[in-house]
Order: sequence, then structure tokens, then C-alpha cells
Amino acid sequence: MAEKNRVALLNLLVARYADLKRRLTKRLGSADLAADALQGAYVRMMCAEVGEVRSPNAYLFRVAMNVAADRRKAERGSLTVSGTDAFLDAIDDAPGPARIVEARSDIEALKRAIAQLPARRRQIVIAACMEEIPRRTIAKRLGISVRTVQAELKEALQYCASCLDGDTTAAAAPRPAKNLPERPKPAARDTGGR
Repeated sequence: MAEKNRVALLNLLVARYADLKRRLTKRLGSADLAADALQGAYVRMMCAEVGEVRSPNAYLFRVAMNVAADRRKAERGSLTVSGTDAFLDAIDDAPGPARIVEARSDIEALKRAIAQLPARRRQIVIAACMEEIPRRTIAKRLGISVRTVQAELKEALQYCASCLDGDTTAAAAPRPAKNLPERPKPAARDTGGR
């Protein structure tokens, strides 16, 4: 019976992983800590004998919270004087208010640049860069060659980069073919009155 309960709880943990992680992240303030706690809960339950559980979801959440609490206690106890000094001397890599405003401005400029792209280029950029769809799949989806996808993506990214650099004169529309000089027409041959 204990084995059956344990297996059922392990299966539930796997099935409800995303929801449990979301709740733990909210409670613990860290997605990484939540993921570590769920992994630790899984390991603990692999080795534990589990009796009948009235509320399996609450039980899994509590086990994960206990794992997180145990890890925090262990980390607090293992910090040495030299570790504390190193921690206090660490440089804060978090962006300041000016950098946050600049990043938001860049995001808005990028959104405007993408919106100005022709429809097909916009589809390619979104599929390739945001949805991470392979070029071959994009080509099949749009009925074009992989080479065309690569060329369109390159043009779109160059346009977006120029917009972020402040160059708003770059053209988003496909470039017309370069004007090549006309070939001289061959001179009519003199056939000698034939």
C-alpha cells in the first residue's frame, strides 16, 4: 500500500510540476529555488515510505517547502567569514534605473521596427527569433526557399539593428535589384549583300 501511495504521489508531482513550480516560485521568490525544491521533493519521496495522504497536492507542496527550508538552513550555516567578506565585496550586476529605462526604450524601438517590416519579413523574424522555428520549417510554411528565408531574415535584422542605432532612413521594403548597365547590343554583321 505504501509503495502504491508513493508511486501515485510521484506521478502527481510529475503531472502537476508546472503548477507546483509556479506556486513555489511565488512563495519562495525564485524559480531556480522552486525547481530545486521540487527536484529535492522527488528524491525524498523516492526513498520515503508514504502512508495514505488526504490532500496530495498540499502534501507535495509542503514537502517541497520543507526541502527549500532545509537548503536555506544549510546555506546559512555554511557561510564562512571569508565567504561573507567576498559576498559583501561583490559587485551588484543589477541594472540601475537609467539602464532599465534605456532597455525599455530599446524594446519599444525594436517593436516599432518589427511592425514596419513587410508582412512576410515580420513573419520570418517572429518565427525565427522569437519562436525559434528552424529556417527549413519557416520556408515550408511560407512556400519559399530556405535561402530566401535567410536573405529576408538578414535584411530584417539589419533593418532592426539600424533602427536601434537611430538610423530611421533604412528601408524595410525589399531592395530593388541593382541597376546594371545594359549590355551593348551586338553590331549587325555585314553579310556582303547576301
